[in-house]
Amino acid sequence: MVGGRYRLLRTIGKGGMGMVWHAHDEVLGRDVAVKEVLPPPNMTGPERDEFAVRTFREARAAGRVAHPGVATVYDVLEERGHPWIVMQLVHSRTLGALIRDEGPMPPAKVAGIGLQLLEALRAAHAAGVLHRDVKPDNVLLTDDGRAVLTDFGIATTEDEAPVTRTGILIGTPAFMAPERAAGGRARPASDMWSLGVTLYMAVEGDSPSSGTTPWPRWGPSCTPSPGRRPARARSPPCWTGCCTRTRPGACRWTTPSGGWRRS
Repeated sequence: MVGGRYRLLRTIGKGGMGMVWHAHDEVLGRDVAVKEVLPPPNMTGPERDEFAVRTFREARAAGRVAHPGVATVYDVLEERGHPWIVMQLVHSRTLGALIRDEGPMPPAKVAGIGLQLLEALRAAHAAGVLHRDVKPDNVLLTDDGRAVLTDFGIATTEDEAPVTRTGILIGTPAFMAPERAAGGRARPASDMWSLGVTLYMAVEGDSPSSGTTPWPRWGPSCTPSPGRRPARARSPPCWTGCCTRTRPGACRWTTPSGGWRRS
């Protein structure tokens, strides 16, 4: 039991930042997802306290996002010496599991998923919240065709520092935008970059990285270098703009209608 009301039933996910549980809220009588956020083991006592405060702040920020494409954050609490985040339980399968089990997906189907995730990220960004860890394992696919972005456990606001005091870069390197990998601040464009890599992997079944480094091969201006062009998506995909950089730190993305464009 956590928080005197959340009964942990079974684990449903595990990652570098902790473990996710299927739990039951004994007060409201509903099932929820509970993320146990574990601080890195090399943190000192004061650093662990700072980590807890930051997690609480970020979870509350994520709780401001109200959109059907975003798993809702219900509660955040501290117990057993670390934070726990209570979220909406979405009965689903992750995009990452689908890719691993069944291989590449049809480009048209991935485009539909991408458009739903674009709208979810737009809602988060409009609330001033950045996800910072968009990847296939954080995309839930429901039986009725919805795509839901989950695990805002390391979400942040735009003015947060990119690296913790202990030098830990937050996020998953293979899906991280170049400016973040270099220690720069997270921006909405950084989430869009991660989304572009996620959708590339869904269509191609593999990451666009070179194989010798966790990050794709990008030139000094953050423009992708030729060599790992998509093999299965023959026509220009709807997410092309997610990774189009015209200068360092700039990003442009569009929907097929051209109705949403930023730079």
